[in-house]
Amino acid sequence: MSGGWNTIESDAGVFTFLLDNLGVKDVQFEELIALDSEYLRQLSPVYGVIFLFKYPTSEKPNSDGTPKDGQYDYAAADNLFFAAQTIQNACGTQALLSVLLNKDGEIDVGTQLRDFKEFTAGFPAEFRGEALSNSELIRDVHNSFAKSSPFVDETQRTATDDDDVYHFIAYTPINGILYELDGLQPAPIAHGASTFEEFPEKVIPVLQSRIERYPANEIRFNLLAMVRDLRVGAREIGDHEMLFREEQKRDGWQFENALRRHNFVGFAGEVLKGVIAEKLEEGPEAYKTWIEEAKKKTRARAEEHKKKQEGDVDVEMAT
Repeated sequence: MSGGWNTIESDAGVFTFLLDNLGVKDVQFEELIALDSEYLRQLSPVYGVIFLFKYPTSEKPNSDGTPKDGQYDYAAADNLFFAAQTIQNACGTQALLSVLLNKDGEIDVGTQLRDFKEFTAGFPAEFRGEALSNSELIRDVHNSFAKSSPFVDETQRTATDDDDVYHFIAYTPINGILYELDGLQPAPIAHGASTFEEFPEKVIPVLQSRIERYPANEIRFNLLAMVRDLRVGAREIGDHEMLFREEQKRDGWQFENALRRHNFVGFAGEVLKGVIAEKLEEGPEAYKTWIEEAKKKTRARAEEHKKKQEGDVDVEMAT
């Protein structure tokens, strides 16, 4: 936990219901498993994408003060919603709000978020970030999707090169320009011209360029698209099969989100104590036999897993 903000997962179900709970209408997130503009276009209208990546703590900025890709657009902050990130763990929610609050003409963002945007309209990016961090509404909804854990680390320290630090940023077209909105940067980053309709084709090369800055074996990325609720489109065209699939997906998301709110450590401990008590009632020898059999099964599974991995390597070498 940091400053009252807990870590949340980069998950389509989490982000979708987070927006629902903030009062946003007819918006959902879809996970993108490939950088494919055709697939992204099939989800249209696409309002923007949220990109999660391992933050390069050792990466040095350009000596001339320019970003690694694109150009800083300092004047753009007067014409769009851009907030500096002033607190840890809030970057996921901040990234989705960076898309959402720049699309309030196309999306019903609800009264409370609309009021928040109007209240912060004249603020510089740093003050907007402070206002976002201090919003009880946004913080409480954000925290309601954090995983429950009995182990809370309150330690505050600077990340090192050995730490896995992850960060969320947003890409969205605004006023005919494709912008990267990253609260850790001094200003929005412009990546060239892009209309709302061109966005799927324009954003993919930008994402590919960013990923290419990492080693070839780095795969820890996640990409979520903010799109119109797919159930709306299904109803409009009378696709009952698609509507059923989307309703089923929502039900699954709700179940997963409910599980996140529960801490199962105590439950698992009680189950384990109950099983051990039953074995002890059978006698000390029965308990020892049970332990030894469990160890044998564990070793057998480990050996089987090892053989399978070696077999997979042989197949790859043969091909």
